Amino acid sequence: MADPYSTLGVTRSANEKDIKSAYRKLAKELHPDRNKDNPNASERFSDITKAYDLLSDKDKRAQFDRGEIDMEGNPANPFAGMGGGGRGGFNGGAGGQRGFRAEDFQGFGNEQVDLGDIFEGLFGGGRARGAARPGGDPFGGRHAPPPQKGADIGYTLRVPFIDAATLKDQRITLADGKTIDLKLPKGLEDGTQMRLKGKGRQGPGGAGDGLVTIKVDKHNLFKRDGDAVRFDLPITLDEAVNGGKVRVPTVDGPVMMTIKTGTNGGTVLRLKGKGFSKKDGSRGDQLVTLEIQLPDDLGELATRLDGWKDESDPRSKLQV
Repeated sequence: MADPYSTLGVTRSANEKDIKSAYRKLAKELHPDRNKDNPNASERFSDITKAYDLLSDKDKRAQFDRGEIDMEGNPANPFAGMGGGGRGGFNGGAGGQRGFRAEDFQGFGNEQVDLGDIFEGLFGGGRARGAARPGGDPFGGRHAPPPQKGADIGYTLRVPFIDAATLKDQRITLADGKTIDLKLPKGLEDGTQMRLKGKGRQGPGGAGDGLVTIKVDKHNLFKRDGDAVRFDLPITLDEAVNGGKVRVPTVDGPVMMTIKTGTNGGTVLRLKGKGFSKKDGSRGDQLVTLEIQLPDDLGELATRLDGWKDESDPRSKLQV
């Protein structure tokens, strides 16, 4: 990958908004699903994603600007610039490469110099002369840190409401152009994060992970209430007075539900196991609120009710 700024086509003074805008524009152009006949698109898409991952992280961007990490997010070479072509340094000999030799550190009169003391002087070590080094480490027991894994890659996955409730597998395209079917976890909520092991950037210590954030879309009929699904069902006046069976939509498909005789509007009926999944694998319920709707043409109803008056007082409990 080239310089991350040039990869995204922004200047070093670009703000977060500029960087995000540049990435979105390029991502739309280079996404593998839109460039199936262009083998170079996948590599370009990977490059711009790497650049965006680095520049969108304030700490990593600052480290890169200071030269502390490279474009892959790995620590810069601490020995960079050491050892010119002069004799006795790191370079020299055949092919320009040579290691330290004992004779390079001989004093006057062929007196041998303690190489451990020289290394400790270079790296700031402090040790009594002749003291044992753990494991025979010439650096005074200071071990190099383990190789760093590659950076994680963040994804946002939008999931349809019904798919989220029923935990339907979702297909997602990764930064490398590969497509996988993602199994949604029990207890899924809006904002749930999933970790895909080894699906991040490659690094000296192996690949990082993919971090998928789930965003559950809204539905025009259903609403989520914890593990329950709420739904408002319109019924006729006749169905409310006389009762009967009605067809009700659910996230699993329509079912038949019985309405009792003399059911009031606002009554909430429960359909077991038609809600969202819980962490224990069980499911919540669907709560159906009945709404009585009068007919569009009230002529016949008014004729039938002519001379009849409801003497009840449904607001008596309200104390108004």
